[in-house]
Amino acid sequence: MRKWRELFAISQTALSTKMALSPSVISDYESGRRKNPGTRFLRRFVWALLKIDEERGSRFIREFAKLTSSPSMAVIDIKEYPLPIPIQYFCKVINGKVVACADVSVKSIRGYTVVDSASAIETLSGYEYLLLFGATTDRALIFTNISNEISPIILVRISSLKPAVAVFHGTIPDDYSVHLAELDHIPLIYTGIPTIEQLIKTLRKLYRIALRKKLGKSVSLPHKVIT
Repeated sequence: MRKWRELFAISQTALSTKMALSPSVISDYESGRRKNPGTRFLRRFVWALLKIDEERGSRFIREFAKLTSSPSMAVIDIKEYPLPIPIQYFCKVINGKVVACADVSVKSIRGYTVVDSASAIETLSGYEYLLLFGATTDRALIFTNISNEISPIILVRISSLKPAVAVFHGTIPDDYSVHLAELDHIPLIYTGIPTIEQLIKTLRKLYRIALRKKLGKSVSLPHKVIT
């Protein structure tokens, strides 16, 4: 309860007033002095949070609505690998070529996110950008549907969170994108895999290989997994 109240930036006094309760009731629930509230109380609690935010202009309601909608339009696929994947091997698997920061000491990734670049630039807020990183920043952000007008590396450049590696699919990085990647010391890879479907199939096959390896099954790691 405290977490959600603070997320909405609502004081105990304001919340208790809206719920027609003593402030001590909210304090007791949040501190654990009272037993867990029942469903009827929780309905009143949620209603009060939403009502107060609505009266203040629905700032947080709009933000949370974006978090549940916009990323799904920008994120094409996202997975966490069960084992670290060496970047050199990852690059070979996706038929990639390192075009920036080949000498950076980052050695492996633990996940990937395939991002529709145009949709991400047009729709993602700062909060939503964080969702691209899944469970860890030790991942590859793979940009596809890249516009010639705006480099998706700008998204990475202006954020405090950086991926282990960035990948351009289907569009050779221009000099400006390479420059931005080098400023943040992020390896930038280009892959010319013909379609998004083939790219995702490749990434998921690599995931299955890593999963089988983690489970102790005998697996030979091929140089390429594209089919």
